[in-house]
Amino acid sequence: MPRTDDDSWDLASSVGVTATIVAAGRAMATRDPRGLINDPFAEPLVRAVGLDFFTKLMDGELDMSAIADVSPTVAQAMVDGNAVRTKYFDDYVLNATDGGIRQVAILACGLDARAYRLPWPTGTVVYEIDQPQVVEFKTTTLADLGAEPSATRRAVPIDLRADWLTALQAAGLDSAAPTAWLAEGLLIYLRPEAQDRLFDYITALSAPGSMVATEFVTSIVDFSAERARTISNPFRDHGVDVDLASLVYTGQRNHVLDYLGAKGWQLEGVPLAELFRRSGLNVLAPDDDDTIFISGSLTDRPRRDQPRGGPYGNGIDGVQ
Repeated sequence: MPRTDDDSWDLASSVGVTATIVAAGRAMATRDPRGLINDPFAEPLVRAVGLDFFTKLMDGELDMSAIADVSPTVAQAMVDGNAVRTKYFDDYVLNATDGGIRQVAILACGLDARAYRLPWPTGTVVYEIDQPQVVEFKTTTLADLGAEPSATRRAVPIDLRADWLTALQAAGLDSAAPTAWLAEGLLIYLRPEAQDRLFDYITALSAPGSMVATEFVTSIVDFSAERARTISNPFRDHGVDVDLASLVYTGQRNHVLDYLGAKGWQLEGVPLAELFRRSGLNVLAPDDDDTIFISGSLTDRPRRDQPRGGPYGNGIDGVQ
């Protein structure tokens, strides 16, 4: 179903199911004896979503290489890609808090369980922002499992197209103190102009010393419907309601490094293949991947007025 400005979803449909796909990847990576990541909540969260495809995948009844019609080596590289992505952002938020930042904001958090599984320093507050039904599902499921956050967790149940800036500050975020922002797996679900507004709002709420991390897919500029169908069809063939051709926004957009760099952020971009190399993994498959992982900090700069507006004046159209 094509995106609309007022569409919504749960974790078994539309954009929401992409969060479940990524969580399933984390579950598979957690089982890997190489131990690149450890997300003990990924598998139970995925099972709780209740899609047979993912249950069978967790139980070993489905083989990823057969599903995606790729070699076992490429299938493993897909899982490894999820692992190194997760490790990159885990390291980022822990480095930020090791450096003294005590508030972390995770945008479009989906099934992210970092607030529960990472060893946060005392006094850390983790803000999780996503659609109300997504936040409620994760909160309830983890509570039923007996899981407790390892930081002060503050859920902010709001669509990013609404006035999330006000909601985030109402939840306690202090714009006078540095924040570590995380926008993982988000940008391709934003219109190009919405991506810019996202970073405008982040910058407006960020004190000097704040940090930001995201990833940028350079090929989204000419991401074709045919390529989207090739990626989506194996999942759709097994009953998963996902159609990337209708979910992602293509076309020219500003490169994150350039856009944020002009706003005073000092950033580093690392290709996915380099993350594989750093982890000692085979980089044959992801060498063709054009994903750049980006992180860095905000230098001292004059503070500008925070963007203001009505309920949608601070929102981001076309957001995950």
